[in-house]
Amino acid sequence: MSTLTRALVDTHVVAKRNLLKILRVPEILVAVLISPIMFVVLFAYVFGGAIDPGDGVSYREFLIPGIFAQTVVFGATFTGAGIAEDMQKGIIDRFRSLPMSQSAVLAGRTASDVVYNVLSLVIMSLTGLLVGWRVHGTLLEAAAAFGLLVVFAYAVSWIMALVGVLVPSVEVINNASFIVIMPLTFVSNAFVPLDSFPEPLRRVVEWNPVSTLTQACRELFGNTNPAAPVPDAWSMQHPALYTLLCVGVILVVFAPLAIARFRSTSR
Repeated sequence: MSTLTRALVDTHVVAKRNLLKILRVPEILVAVLISPIMFVVLFAYVFGGAIDPGDGVSYREFLIPGIFAQTVVFGATFTGAGIAEDMQKGIIDRFRSLPMSQSAVLAGRTASDVVYNVLSLVIMSLTGLLVGWRVHGTLLEAAAAFGLLVVFAYAVSWIMALVGVLVPSVEVINNASFIVIMPLTFVSNAFVPLDSFPEPLRRVVEWNPVSTLTQACRELFGNTNPAAPVPDAWSMQHPALYTLLCVGVILVVFAPLAIARFRSTSR
């Protein structure tokens, strides 16, 4: 068996082990699914009447793609927390004692978390439809939007995988991740129009990958006004391409760093 084939097989086994945990600890799945519903309902009914996105678009249709983007980013914290928990409980040490690919431990964790994000997106989509969100684009465009969300979530999970290896403490990871993720998601166009930001901050928002992910999803879902003016920033003119470039950079930088750090701690 080649090294690559062995790594893929080991990754599949680790991912399956993480998914089986859903059946044994269903409370994890409940927590994953309740949070998206809460955010959709909260913003749709509490802030829906107070915020006008302009351009003739309803706030609920403006909101749901932003909620999608926020949730997949928040969902990446499960990767870091899961790795940290396994390290605390000694499960990682058991993996290290086995004749298996070391990279499969992290690759299997990030792969299994894709399933969590897909489940969250399904629940959010159904909740969004109930509160008034509609998809006006084609089926292929909608599929592309969901695919972009999943790919971005997978990339961010590698950042959290590195954090989980560096800081093997669930409590620290949960606190530290919110310090980073909260500004990243709220200093974006996920919940309020881009024009509402003051000029210096607006430039930051325009190049925030969460903003471009949100904008790309709005365009693919058909939740924007085609006649509305397009921002001058290249990132907002080509949001899907810019988001994919960010995904590529994140994977190229953080996946090797996380694997290298994990291997160094196993020696």
